[in-house]
Amino acid sequence: MIDKAIFASNYEIFDKEVVKEIMTIYVTEYPERMEKLEEAIIQGDFDQIYKRAHSLKGVTANFFDKESEEFARVIEEKGRAKNGQGLLADYKLLKASTDILVVDLTKMSTEYS
Repeated sequence: MIDKAIFASNYEIFDKEVVKEIMTIYVTEYPERMEKLEEAIIQGDFDQIYKRAHSLKGVTANFFDKESEEFARVIEEKGRAKNGQGLLADYKLLKASTDILVVDLTKMSTEYS
């Protein structure tokens, strides 16, 4: 879940269209990012798990969603350590959390029109 107060204070100096574009890019790219991460987990491709989780963690951090960021960090670390234990369960937690983030961003984007 987005910390809306921190988000608003961090982006208050930006043009509303820029903020909306950042949100739109995340929402648009989200399905493919998650699909590719899930594929890497299923295939046991630890290098891709690490890279994709790291990237997702970074873009998620832009929205101050600490829960989603932490789930991505856990997967990133397991990818780095080549530890497949519980990865699919971790992915499901990340997906549930980031699905909420996508809904929040979609709603919030109307405020930046």
